[in-house]
Amino acid sequence: MIRDTLTKYFPSLSGVQLEKLCRLEGLYSEWNSKINVISRRDIENFNIHHLLHSLSIARVISFVPGTEILDIGTGGGLPGIPLAIMFPEVHFVLLDSIRKKIKVVTEIAAALQLTNVKPVWERAENHRGSYDFIVSRAVADFPELVRIAEGKIKKESRNELKNGIIGSVQNFV
Repeated sequence: MIRDTLTKYFPSLSGVQLEKLCRLEGLYSEWNSKINVISRRDIENFNIHHLLHSLSIARVISFVPGTEILDIGTGGGLPGIPLAIMFPEVHFVLLDSIRKKIKVVTEIAAALQLTNVKPVWERAENHRGSYDFIVSRAVADFPELVRIAEGKIKKESRNELKNGIIGSVQNFV
C-alpha cells in the first residue's frame, strides 16, 4: 500500500529510494518498542502521519544538490530521514536535545546507509552553523521556532525558494 502511494505522489523515486522509504515503518516500529519516539498509539499510522507528513515538504520544493538543511527537534529523525532519502545529494543535520532520540536517528541512518545525515545531540539554542533551510515538526510554536532559528539561515539562496523555515503539511493524503 505505501509503495503504491509513494510512487503515486513521487513517480521519479529510484528503486533504492523506494526500498529505503518502505523500510522505515519497520525500523521505526522496532526502535519505538525500545525507545518511545512516536506515540505508541500512533505507530500503526506511521506511513500517513509520519512518513508522508515528512515528505510533504518535497511536494513544495526540490532541493538542489549541496543544499544544507537543519532539522530542529528531529526527535527520531522526522522529517529529516525521509527527506534525506528523497534528496541523497543534500546535507542534513538532525538536531535534538534528547540523547536517546539521537541514538535512534544514528541507528536508522546507519541501517539505511544514509551518508548525508549528521545526527547532533545539542539544544537548538546552542547550535552554531548556518543552513539554507530549517525544517521542523511540532517542536515549538512558530514565533518560538523563528527565535531559535535566528542567525542560522544563510543569506544567499541557491534554491527556487528563498532560504528560510519550512514546515511539513499534516493533511497530505
